[in-house]
Amino acid sequence: MGRRGRLSFDDDLLGEVTRGARALVLCPDIRSIRYDLDAQERLAEACGLALAIGVEIADARVVPVRDVRPNTLFGAGQVETIATDCELHEAELVIVDGALSPIQQRNLEEKLKRKVIDRTGLILEIFGERAATAEGRLQVELAHLDYQQSRLVRSWTHLERQRGGFGFLGGPGETQIEADRRMIRQRMGRLRRELEQVRKTRGLHRERRERAPWPIIALVGYTNAGKSTLFNRITGAEVMAEDLLFATLDPTMRAVALPGVEKAILSDTVGFISDLPTQLVAAFRATLEEVTAADIILHVRDMANPANEAQKKQVMSVLADLGVVDAEDGISRIPILEVWNKIDLVSGEDRDELMTVAQARDDVAPISAATGEGIEALLAQIGTMLTSSARELFVTVPASDGKRIAWLYAHGDVLSDEEAGEGEGGPQRALRVRLNPKELGQYETL
Repeated sequence: MGRRGRLSFDDDLLGEVTRGARALVLCPDIRSIRYDLDAQERLAEACGLALAIGVEIADARVVPVRDVRPNTLFGAGQVETIATDCELHEAELVIVDGALSPIQQRNLEEKLKRKVIDRTGLILEIFGERAATAEGRLQVELAHLDYQQSRLVRSWTHLERQRGGFGFLGGPGETQIEADRRMIRQRMGRLRRELEQVRKTRGLHRERRERAPWPIIALVGYTNAGKSTLFNRITGAEVMAEDLLFATLDPTMRAVALPGVEKAILSDTVGFISDLPTQLVAAFRATLEEVTAADIILHVRDMANPANEAQKKQVMSVLADLGVVDAEDGISRIPILEVWNKIDLVSGEDRDELMTVAQARDDVAPISAATGEGIEALLAQIGTMLTSSARELFVTVPASDGKRIAWLYAHGDVLSDEEAGEGEGGPQRALRVRLNPKELGQYETL
């Protein structure tokens, strides 16, 4: 964001030093905060975020914080120790896995003589790299600007200059920082208007899909749980699927065939994460709203991760925010099938216990998206869920009504088709067909 007159997420938060830079990763463990993940799990996640943007981790550790210092977050002695560690490990970047105020960030940079970035900035950097669609890029830029406008003092080198100007650029004596903030606000306003148009278009597409006869299956889960690997396994697609946090940001949809279901739409979504920056919660809400139109939600869980229960809690919290799950009783208005992924990485007694629990539940499917283990059983389970509400109906249709007959064959399960003699409009055909409520409603509108 250092170049005058151009405000875009392409202007890196970290600058050219980030990629390949040696970094010291710090996970503050603040005594007054109750965390969902324990300190070591949060540190591991922070390292995963750093690796996702190509940073070389020189050292990583948890830093206990008894009392938060408003100027530096850490105590004076801790700051000195961090500075020594930076010299010892030749770290040129310090990543703090927490939220830093602009003042804390600036003061730490001055004391450590190094670039400092917090969790929000790190996640924004990843999103800026990975967003591929026009909507994703707009969302990232809006979130980036929202974050960056409070950090102009730190990030821009020319802010103390005064300048005059024409009426449309600001009056005489307007400081550069005021002009820059005004410029950011104007850009954010334009982005919000563009995003609103994108949301309307997405809404129209969603309505069109809802009118279509094909059920929608949404993949959700914590980041790096294996959603994209499963998506590729089922669809044969080549969506980016790597052992990286936030490998997928933009929603991807493919048609799939399932047992008893001629065609369904499978949707891959952005992964969830704990303490997602507030700017991104709002920015990516439209993307996540795809989940609200699903007929079934597949909650993909990484069962090899010791923190998988805490990760599940985070996912359910986001689904509650979207109105899919009732926040009080935890009941979902859309059927949820838990896909217990990465069972190939679980062994011994742990695997035996996992499989025993899974077999006792009808809302769980243990699989390995990487090896293909359990995939056929998963697809059969999804097909059963989609057809469980189907009803057998006897339908009499004029033999000349090719449109209705063709529709029943294309979208329903025709069990029998016989001549039914003469009737209103000429010869009739009697069909015994299985339709689910959605298909029946669509048939009745033909």
